[in-house]
Formats: sequence, structure tokens, C-alpha cells
Amino acid sequence: MKNKKQEKQTIADGINNMQIKEPSSFWWFGYTFLAHLPFVFAPKYHVKYKIIDDINKEKGPAFVVWNHQSRRDYLFIKNIVEPRKFNMIAGYTEFHKAHLRPLFDKVQVIPKKNFTQDFLFLKLLNRRIKDGGTIAFSPEGMSSIYGCNQPVVPGTGRFLKHYAIPVYFVKLEGAYLSSHKTCTDDHPGKVFATISKLWSKEDLEKLTPEEIDDKLNELFTHDDYAWNKEKRIKYKTKGKAAVNMSSIAYKCPRCGKEMMRDNNNKLYCESCGNGCTINDYYDFVPFDETCVVPESLTKWVEYERGEIIKDIRKDPNYSFSFKVKIGDLPKYEFIKDKHAGSVECGEGTFTIDHNGLHFVGTRHGEEYKFDLSYQIYYTLVIEEATDVFSLYVNGEYIEVKPLDVRSVGKALFLTEEMHRLHVNTWKHLPTIDYLYKGTELEKK
Repeated sequence: MKNKKQEKQTIADGINNMQIKEPSSFWWFGYTFLAHLPFVFAPKYHVKYKIIDDINKEKGPAFVVWNHQSRRDYLFIKNIVEPRKFNMIAGYTEFHKAHLRPLFDKVQVIPKKNFTQDFLFLKLLNRRIKDGGTIAFSPEGMSSIYGCNQPVVPGTGRFLKHYAIPVYFVKLEGAYLSSHKTCTDDHPGKVFATISKLWSKEDLEKLTPEEIDDKLNELFTHDDYAWNKEKRIKYKTKGKAAVNMSSIAYKCPRCGKEMMRDNNNKLYCESCGNGCTINDYYDFVPFDETCVVPESLTKWVEYERGEIIKDIRKDPNYSFSFKVKIGDLPKYEFIKDKHAGSVECGEGTFTIDHNGLHFVGTRHGEEYKFDLSYQIYYTLVIEEATDVFSLYVNGEYIEVKPLDVRSVGKALFLTEEMHRLHVNTWKHLPTIDYLYKGTELEKK
């Protein structure tokens, strides 16, 4: 007699058997009502919508792309595109969460594994476009990690050119500061959303994939911290603007030690005392005149990235190892913790060196290891919060939680810069050209 669990459909089976179609009018109306609930969803972020080109006048299929700033972006996209129905693309792992799966099923969200080949996604996408559907997705692949955009996923231009359907662009400003990744609490202030038509079918036919990528990167270039230096919008941080920020701002700009810590609205170095407070405008205010503090998290990251760019070129044996716990996706029971992305299944040591990404340890009580190449991996997936990152190993999702949260930012920047040093298919943005001066990547 078969075990009952063996007969039960797994979550993965349910995803693989999806038949995505246009959302029903009933559930779309319910979604619209939900997105407009005051004090709970979009209205509490004080969103200002501006429509330059109305997508509702578009006949036939279309793409909606946006610069992905926060985990609340789906609300802003929903409201600016309405009443037009669309299918949004969301991370595969989100379909394993108890609070999201019912909504995803009702409004026909399409699953996509981050930064890896996904044939199920392509099958579902092809069917919806053939049926005249509108597809909303972010070419960056995940929301902003530290306040500014990342380059679009390699192959985005080729992807859009292949389908050759109209592309609309929603530009978001202020969404990151309202709901960012270092802290899972929302900090409402103001959000601005503007929609315009980016390309027609005829436009895409004339452009090369490289020209499409370059234009997207140009349009997406935005730093919410720098933007608010001019706007001076107050965000409700409740004195907790710096929570978990040392996961990204890990290195002290004064003494150079990787000993930054955070506490509510303070960032400080455990070694030399250098630090700052962060106020409701996201100003980084030094403790005193002796402190050396970048003006924003974005600038802090540029400092750290610059150090890594130099370090890995100086040392051919460069290696960074740290202790971690790992998790994978549940087979049968949906994840009930809204902020959890996996179920813990093992532990070990994660290493980043010139040869790639490596893990040695245990998984489900057995020895487990992997070695990943920079030919395939150019960044790490950081989905909701910056205390963990994840990867797809042979198609399987593995979440990695460092025992020291300060390892996350360093691991992220190391992976990206090792890829650029050795492969460089995911090129840096022009805004940080200066970091590569004197290297083989300097633009002459």
C-alpha cells in the first residue's frame, strides 16, 4: 500500500501542471478592490500616478516592464495599468508561501526561477502571448538591494526582440525608501509611478538586442537616496532606518575593518566607533566631525565594491569563506512564515574564490557539496531581505543564510566582480565606470 504522502501532489507538481490564462473578471475586480484598500495597501504609500501613454488603448499583447524597487511594486503596477488585465511574473519560490499562493492562483501569476533557464516559464509565457495577453515583469530579475538599480538580466534585449510586441515602461521613484530589503518593515512616504510606451513592434524590429539592453539600463538608472536629497520626502522609519543595514554596509570607511553593526537608526563600527544615524529623510548623519561616512547606502556599496575590485585583482589566490545554514523548498506544506523563503535542511561552509562558488557541508543529514562557475552565475538572488541569499543548483533552489549577516553584502559584491573579472557577460552600469579605472574593464 502506498504511503499517503507519496500519493499526494507536491507543490512543485502543482506548479508544473499550471495552465495560465487571463484572470477572470470576478477575481480581477477583487484584486482591484484589495490594491485600493486605504491604510493597508497602495493608498498608504501616497502614490502619485502619471499616465503619458495609456496601455488600455493598446490592441493585442504587450509587455509592461518596470524598474523593480520594492516588494510592493505589484500594487503600483496593478493600479497604473488598470483596468487592463495582465499576468505578472513572480519568483518561483513565492509560489511556496501560504499567504501568496491563493492570490497568485486567482490572478494567474506566472512563476519564474531567478537567473536560470526555466522551460515551464517559457511554455506558459508563449501561451499567454499567443492568446493576446499582457505580461508584466522586471528585467532586473529582483527588486533593488541597496537603493539603486542593477543591470538588466543578460538576454533581455534578445527576449523582447524575439516576441516583438509593444513594450510599456513604468518608472518608479520612492518605492525603495518606502519598502526596502534591509528591513522588512514598511516605511511609507511617497511613491511616484509614470507609465509610457517604450517601443512598438516596428521599433523592436529596428533595434539590436544590445541597443535594447542599453536603453533599458539607461532608463532604469535611478538612485532613491540621491533622488530624495532633492525631493526631501519624509518616510515613516519609526527610528529603525538602519535595521539590518550592516548586512550590506559591512566595511568601515575609516579603519577599513569589516566590523560594521546596526542598531535601529544607527550604523557604527565595532572597532573604531566610526558611524552615523539615519533619519526619516534617509540622511546619513555622522556622529561627529571625525567620522568618515558615505552619504547613502548606495555610495557605501560603491566604496565596498571598489575595494573588492582592487583586492581580487591583486591576489590570484583570493578566497572568502564563511559558515552558513542552508534551506530548500518544502514538498507538501506551504511556508507559513511570511518572511521565510525556505525550510532549513543543512549547514556547512560557503566559499567564493577565483574558480567560482563552492559549498561543502550537509543536506538532509547527508554529505552535500556544489561548485558553480561564473560562466553561469553573475550575481546572487536576494529576494526579500538581506540576511540571506539563494541560488539554483542544477535547477534546485538552495537558500543560504550566513551565521554572520555581514557576509551577505560581501558575498554579493564578490560574486558580481569575480564574474566581471573572469567572464563579464553581465556588465557594470556606466554610473560606476570610475570604479574600474586602471583595470582591464576601463572604458577608453
